[in-house]
Parts: sequence; C-alpha cells; structure tokens
Amino acid sequence: MMKKYYLLVLFVLAFTVHKSLTAQQTMQVIKPKIQHGVTYKKVPNINQYYVSEKLDGVRGYWDGEKLLTRQGNLINSPSWFTQYWPKLPIDGELWLDRGKFQALQSCVSKHSAEEDKTISCWKNVRFMMFDLPKNKGDFNKRVHKMQRLLKQVPSPYLAMISQVKLKEISELDNKLNEVIAGQGEGLMLHLASAHYKTGRNVALMKLKKHQDAEAIVVGHTKGKGKYQDLLGAIEVKTVDGIAFKIGSGFSDYQRANPPKIGTIITFKYNGLTDAGIPRFARFWRIKAID
Repeated sequence: MMKKYYLLVLFVLAFTVHKSLTAQQTMQVIKPKIQHGVTYKKVPNINQYYVSEKLDGVRGYWDGEKLLTRQGNLINSPSWFTQYWPKLPIDGELWLDRGKFQALQSCVSKHSAEEDKTISCWKNVRFMMFDLPKNKGDFNKRVHKMQRLLKQVPSPYLAMISQVKLKEISELDNKLNEVIAGQGEGLMLHLASAHYKTGRNVALMKLKKHQDAEAIVVGHTKGKGKYQDLLGAIEVKTVDGIAFKIGSGFSDYQRANPPKIGTIITFKYNGLTDAGIPRFARFWRIKAID
C-alpha cells in the first residue's frame, strides 16, 4: 500500500515539474510584437525624418522584466546589466562597437549569465534603445521620452541611439558616406509623425550601400593555390531555392574552420542576375541569434 502511495506522489511531482517546465518554455517562445524597417525609398522632405546609424548588433527586446531576442527567447544577461531599467517595454539593439558583431554574438548567446563583472564580457555591452513599443505617442514624442528615461535611469548599460534631423537630402548622402567610412553598416530613417507599428512599417526605412540576405550552407568546395587544404567556397541555398557559391569575404581562420553544413549565414551582394542569383556575393557572418 505504501509503495503505491509513494509511486502516486512521485507521479504527481513529475507531472507538476513537467507542467511547470512546459509553461516556462511556452512563455519563452512568445515573440515580442516589434516593428521592422523596409528598404529606403527617396523621400520628398528629409526634415520630416529622424536619422540614426543602423547598428551592427543583436536585436533585443526588454519587456519590462527580462531581455528577449526578437523570437522571444531569453537572453541570459547578468542581473546587474538590467538593474534599475524601467518597467516598460523597450525595443533596441545590444551592441559592442562597429566591427564587433562576432564578439557580441558570442557574449549574448551564452547559456548562463556571467555575474562576475570583473570577467564578464557583458561589462562592455550596451543596450541601445531606439523605440518604445507601448508608447502611444508619435516617434517625435517617443524620442523625447527616451531622452528623459536616460536621465532618470542610473544604469551605464542602457543607452540610446543618436537621433538627428537633417535639412537637405544631400546631408543624407554625406552622413551615409561618413558611417560607411567608419566601418558602419548604414542608416535608419524614421518618420517623426509615425506611431509604433508591429511588422513591416513603411515609416521606418533602412539605407545601406549594399544588400544582404540569408542562406543555408549545403556544401563546401576545397581551395586551390594559396587556399590549398582550406575552404575555397561554400555552397549555399536561399529560402527561395536559389543555389550558388560564395568564395570571398572569409578570414584565414574561417577558411580553416568554415561554417558547418546546415548553418545559416548572412551574405552581402549587389543586385541580382537575370537568373535571380546574387551578384558579387561575399560572406559576411553567421546569422545572429534569435
């Protein structure tokens, strides 16, 4: 009789733990409702837009309690990183510096938080906020709200992307050239009168000098000459089923340790051929965490 009782207790405990874990997992995979930009199209009045640098970082979403990826997965940041942050949703970008994407991705993708600040890679990371999803005001009002938040929140890890207004369209080209010359990625234009809109928002535009897309690695080609016994090119396939090779953009380390088959990578290119194949495709990086 006692044996049956203990078995019943164990079953109830196991069911409770399973139900609790399932609930936690379900909570983690709920995607935050965020907006995304569209490709830049010439605007009649540039002074109606805020212009900011398009950071080469990892998209993040602070829901007021925890830091999430754009797919809703928990980012294991140290408790001191988000200490004092406001209890309201913030849309932003985790960022180290220009050209530091791989180091950033390695840091934020860790499975446990590095609480020891003296050795933690998080001490150099900043969460660059660029919008307030739940604020009902237009972007002009949201910019001023973010600026006020920075003065109120005593956290060195919460920052804000600089938002500026330009008077002439020629200033936009100058600013883009300046960012590209500094190894930046490009610019974002946000209509000052626009409200936050989940999904693609035509009031939010990204301006870059190159195009980029994602593809999955399906094979490797051996190198020749100075790349003997190293990677020559990766064979990839896009979500549209377009297959081609990418043989440039790799460091010596990446040629010796190429992206594994099944890895999703991001590549840069300049337009498409008549067959729909990306022109001048070059490897950029392994896809950011989601």
